[in-house]
Amino acid sequence: MTAKFPILATVFKARAVLVGERIDLKAWAAIDTLANNPLTVEVKGPGVATLNRYGVVVFFDVLPVEEMAFLAYLQPALTNPYPTPEIEELEVRIEPGNPESVKGGIAYLENAAVERLQVIADVLSKSALLSLYEKKVASEFDRIEPLAVELDRSGYLPGQSKELLKKIGSMLLVEQRMVGRAEITEKPDVLWDNPSLEGLYVRLEGEFEIRERHTAIERKLNLISSTVHTVLELVSSKHALRVEWYIVMLIVLEI
Repeated sequence: MTAKFPILATVFKARAVLVGERIDLKAWAAIDTLANNPLTVEVKGPGVATLNRYGVVVFFDVLPVEEMAFLAYLQPALTNPYPTPEIEELEVRIEPGNPESVKGGIAYLENAAVERLQVIADVLSKSALLSLYEKKVASEFDRIEPLAVELDRSGYLPGQSKELLKKIGSMLLVEQRMVGRAEITEKPDVLWDNPSLEGLYVRLEGEFEIRERHTAIERKLNLISSTVHTVLELVSSKHALRVEWYIVMLIVLEI
C-alpha cells in the first residue's frame, strides 16, 4: 500500500460501526497513521480504518475477522461501549475516468485516495450517530405520549418531577452530542484542503439524508423538551397550591 492510495481493490465495502460514546485517540501510535481529521490508519491485511472521537470506526476493505480483532484492540480506548453497535454500510467502486456519483447505496469514485475515504467516513459516521439518536428520541416520544393521553383524559398530572427533569437532561445531552461532538451539519476538515471533493461530500450527504434527519431530530427534541417543561411547570404549580392550602389550614387551626 502507498500512503496516498492505501486500497488497491476496485470494489470494496465501507462499514461504519458506532462502538461507544467516545474513543480516546491520544494514545494511538503515530506510526500507523495515514492521515488526520479524521484519524486514518492501516488495518492488518489490505484495509484502512478511520476513527472518530465520538465513538465511530469506519472500515474500508477490511475482512470481518480483522474488523473484530481491531475493535478488540480498541476496547481500552473506549468510553461507555455500546452492547449493540449501530452499523452503516456503503459499497465503493473505483471507476477511473467516469464522473463520481452516489446512487443506490453505491459510491462510484475516481480513485481510492485517502482524502476520498475520509469524506466517505465522515458521512457514514454521522449517519450511524443519527441512527442512534433517532432511536433514543423515538423512545422518549413513546414515553411522552401516555403522559399527554392521561392529561387529556383525566386532567391528572403525575407528581414525578424527578423523572421529568431526567427526560429534559437526556434530551439536552443528545442535542449537545449532535452539535458539540459530531458537528453533524458541519463540513469535514478535509474539504478545506481538498475543495474539489465537496461535490462528492454533497452527494453522499444527500444519499444518507444527513441534514433532513438532523432537522427532524431537532424538531422532535424541541417538542419533547417543550412538553416536559410545560408539564413540569404545571406540577410545580400544583405543589405550590397545595402548600398554600396547608398554610391556610395551619392559620385556621391556630385561630
